[in-house]
Amino acid sequence: VVCRDGCIKAVGQADVIRNQFSEATFERIIDCSGKCVLPGLVDAHTHPVWAGDRVHEFAMKLAGASYMEIHQAGGGIHFTVEHTRKATEEELFNTFKHRLERMLRAGSTLVECKSGYGLNLETELKMLRVIERAKRSMDIGISSTYCGAHSVPKGKTATEATDDIINNHLPKLKELKRSGEIHVDNIDVFCEKGVFDLESTRRILQAGKDIGLQINFHGDELHPMKSAELGAELGALAISHLEEVSDEGITAMARAESAAVLLPTTAYMLRLKQPQARKMLEEGVIVALGSDFNPNAYCFSMPMVMHLACVNMKMSMNEALAAATINAAYALGKSDTHGSLEVGKQGDLVIINASRWEHLIYQFGGHEALINYVIIKGKVIYQNERC
Repeated sequence: VVCRDGCIKAVGQADVIRNQFSEATFERIIDCSGKCVLPGLVDAHTHPVWAGDRVHEFAMKLAGASYMEIHQAGGGIHFTVEHTRKATEEELFNTFKHRLERMLRAGSTLVECKSGYGLNLETELKMLRVIERAKRSMDIGISSTYCGAHSVPKGKTATEATDDIINNHLPKLKELKRSGEIHVDNIDVFCEKGVFDLESTRRILQAGKDIGLQINFHGDELHPMKSAELGAELGALAISHLEEVSDEGITAMARAESAAVLLPTTAYMLRLKQPQARKMLEEGVIVALGSDFNPNAYCFSMPMVMHLACVNMKMSMNEALAAATINAAYALGKSDTHGSLEVGKQGDLVIINASRWEHLIYQFGGHEALINYVIIKGKVIYQNERC
């Protein structure tokens, strides 16, 4: 039962609920006989605001080019930056809105959305305004992330880019937050060899934390950087990727209760070694999942991500569901309101047309005829006529 305020009023057996609410009237009753009701899915890591298209790079990857080789040849992030800088705010908003709608139809009710294809203050703010507009005008939940340290801009050194972010970008974000124009939730840095080293990453993350942003950053993806150890030390809410994390980093994250946001699409697309999900789980790390939707990993579907996590990272279906709901909400600082069906939490639900919830993972790529309803704050946002 979801109340008019959008929060869950009761969860339980049908006959108990009927007795409890025998005098109540409802705007809508959905018959879920033979179906499953699940918490709305939470996508803990996406890059959904950009212009341009990198479909041509897929052929390069298939021919054996590495991520950094494509990057150094003028592709990758810099290709997208060039197109995103040229795009108007309206163009970016329209494509972003379309992508969010596709995520919603795949069951995501809360999505983390990053900037990071501007790399200069003007374009980063343009991207954050687009995210803010979607936050205010769309039903889907959004956690916004400033990711101005996604790559080192052409013509700058990593140290110069770091100084620019700390001295210019972050003070402007603080000012815009104070005026109520833009509210950013998280700060992200791509801590990687040839991008931002550990010391630059530390400086940027600490400066972001100092203005009230949650730390949620890219670490230990292509090379072991000791990012996990740094994140644990700084009290990071979450660290993403972690394909090359050290054993010490895993232990530190477990102790600090920093969530590991694992991205099975990235390891799959780039043919990287899989993150050590089993070791993390056994060590007590809070494991979350994200789609990493971006021009390099074009996946809107958290059901697909859960399937890949089970097959390639050896997670159980229960672990994958928790990672795509309550743990992903935790990684965004929202597990008190999202990620599970509990009284008092936001009424975000997915109803699937199957008698066992596992079909959401088992039906590889089959969510389009399986997800019957997507509900946010008790309101039906998507009803699938194919079910």
